[in-house]
Amino acid sequence: MVSVELWTDGSCLKNPGGPGGWAFVLLEASGQRIESSGGDRETTSNRMELTAVLEGLRATDAGTLVVVTDSEYVQKAFTQGWLAKWVRNDWHTSGKGKPAVKNRDLWEALLRESAGRQITWRHVRGHNGHAENERADHLAYEAAAAVEARISDGF
Repeated sequence: MVSVELWTDGSCLKNPGGPGGWAFVLLEASGQRIESSGGDRETTSNRMELTAVLEGLRATDAGTLVVVTDSEYVQKAFTQGWLAKWVRNDWHTSGKGKPAVKNRDLWEALLRESAGRQITWRHVRGHNGHAENERADHLAYEAAAAVEARISDGF
């Protein structure tokens, strides 16, 4: 039985290229609850989704855990072999003209952070009543809004 859950979400106010936020809710085996969030001035929703998972993994040393995300982009990359295929293709997709994989820096960091761990990747629909997903969504949005406010204030 896995007793560590990592719930993640990302937000981008003006996708692509606007202020964004990421957040996670980590439920540790000890019963400890850890929440964290942050943001970037100019980003995308996908980068924020990936950053939420990366920061959440960095926040725990659990060897076995469940990562719960509302991002199919993140979940399917791990569960449907996309990542392995991208690595084999020297970080290119199989699409027309074989474009480079976007967000390679984050994918590589996620591969390093997840190495040696037993992770179950679970997808949930966003805004569908999952308390921890709703909390991560709220934190991510607030982080993005805080970045936007700082930009408006001239920072």
